[in-house]
Amino acid sequence: MPTLSRLHRPLMAFTAAMAALAVVAAVGLVADPRILTGMPIWAKPLKFAASFVLYAGTLAWMLSLLPRRSRAAERAATVVAALGVVEMIVIVTQVLRGTTSHFNGSTPFDALMWQIMGTAIMVLFAAHFVVGVVLLRARIADRVAAHAVRWGLGLSLLGMLVAVPMTLPSAAPPGQSVIAGAHSVGVPDGGPGLPLLGWSTTGGDLRIGHFVGLHALQILPLLALLLGRRFDALTRVRLLAVGGGAYGMLTILLTWQALRGQPLLRPDALTVAAVAALVAATALAATAVVRARRPELELAA
Repeated sequence: MPTLSRLHRPLMAFTAAMAALAVVAAVGLVADPRILTGMPIWAKPLKFAASFVLYAGTLAWMLSLLPRRSRAAERAATVVAALGVVEMIVIVTQVLRGTTSHFNGSTPFDALMWQIMGTAIMVLFAAHFVVGVVLLRARIADRVAAHAVRWGLGLSLLGMLVAVPMTLPSAAPPGQSVIAGAHSVGVPDGGPGLPLLGWSTTGGDLRIGHFVGLHALQILPLLALLLGRRFDALTRVRLLAVGGGAYGMLTILLTWQALRGQPLLRPDALTVAAVAALVAATALAATAVVRARRPELELAA
């Protein structure tokens, strides 16, 4: 377990600030009756704050695994924290103004807010990539944890990339020229959606693949933890590769489903067949890895 002194301080301070903001946003859900794009107006700050708590806290833990401090990684992580603050300032400012933060070009000020947010996201992606490269090259003592971290960082980058179609003009609903993109495909944003998450139940929603991909940062280390020491290290590394590959394919599959204008809970036969094939391939690969393990190594682990 990392000591507090080894945890990246700017990331931990950002995590604490986002936890506090999540509480404020939760109060806002109850106290503020305003609805924006079909959701309580404080739902977006709550979701983003909670997501940043997980993201920044996990990233700080990952950096603590480095055998020695990396100036490049620490500076990149500080950039991540700073840009997270910028993004949340834009989101909360727009909530207080009673309007949207994403894809909003209704006024020059709104367009400026969206431009700031878009720039912050791109630079945050680059900073996240730098942290990933450092952790990829580092000689982390725990081999299984190292692979889990690398898979998590790589797949979270994929989660960021699958959000790109949201910003394309072709994703915007017809007749909304001031909206520079959209979450939904085939239907306008703000229609019927899943409780709290808001994911469209009548059309495709690009936030689903984005959400799943981003949280690989937590899921892959959790998978490594669940594998425990029931298998030798090599088998656990191979199972992580199977799980990581399957998780990446799931992220792509969910994005593909959304791009076809299809709601998550109403898949067509093609989507069902693709999911079934993914599940079967993952099960077969995992079974093959477990059967190929070397018992003498398992006993020694």
